[in-house]
Amino acid sequence: MANKKANGNGAGEPQATALPLFYQKPEPLDAKRHAALALRKNFGFGFASKVNAVPVNLIEMPQICHFYPIAFSPDENATPVALIGVRDHENLFVDSESGQWLEDAYVPAYIRRYPFIFSELPNSDQMTLCVDAVPEIVENGGEQKFFAEDGQPTDLSKNALEFCKSYHAAAMQTIEFGKALAASDLLVERAAEIRLPDQGRINFSGFRIVDEQKLNALDDATFMEWRKKGWLPFIYAHLFSGAQWQRLTRLLNARTQKKTA
Repeated sequence: MANKKANGNGAGEPQATALPLFYQKPEPLDAKRHAALALRKNFGFGFASKVNAVPVNLIEMPQICHFYPIAFSPDENATPVALIGVRDHENLFVDSESGQWLEDAYVPAYIRRYPFIFSELPNSDQMTLCVDAVPEIVENGGEQKFFAEDGQPTDLSKNALEFCKSYHAAAMQTIEFGKALAASDLLVERAAEIRLPDQGRINFSGFRIVDEQKLNALDDATFMEWRKKGWLPFIYAHLFSGAQWQRLTRLLNARTQKKTA
């Protein structure tokens, strides 16, 4: 299933050298090859249980800020990420036993998109819809098929294609936003210290945030350009998200106490 490619590379798309986060075996969906292939029902969020941060898109930051701290990656792309844990290989929003996401918490689009993703076709101006073809996610002969008997995509595949198209468009906007922030010298490295119930501490680092003093001193020309682009609300959403460090601390303490009970 193919879609006309936009210019540039979307965040989180398959690359030649490395697979995106979560994806192990992304395969282009093909009506002949995958005639009997289906998506497993209720496979849950276990695939995301071992990460403590996921990329987020610009347009979802006003929602993200009510649940997760938003930080920026330390590279030149300054990719915005939702912090969903403070220890390596631990997502505080996924129950390790049931594989369910914390009730009433917004699920980032990067995670909701899984197991689908766009991949660029070699020597083409198109992108094709892929699925992570691992046994935990797909099965032969299941009810949620990707293609009907006549070889046409099912509603499942059509909806996945539309979601990936929307995600890719938002990712392109996010790349521009992140690179502008990185070039502006507004981002500063920060570290957080989380206290545990047993008096232990966790030091969390390797992320950047917007420095409010530098933001307030931003030159008028850049400020007006960013306002014209509609970026200011997303910067403020990032700043507001700092209050969610308290949520991470509460979730970590609750999980620690549960393990020691």
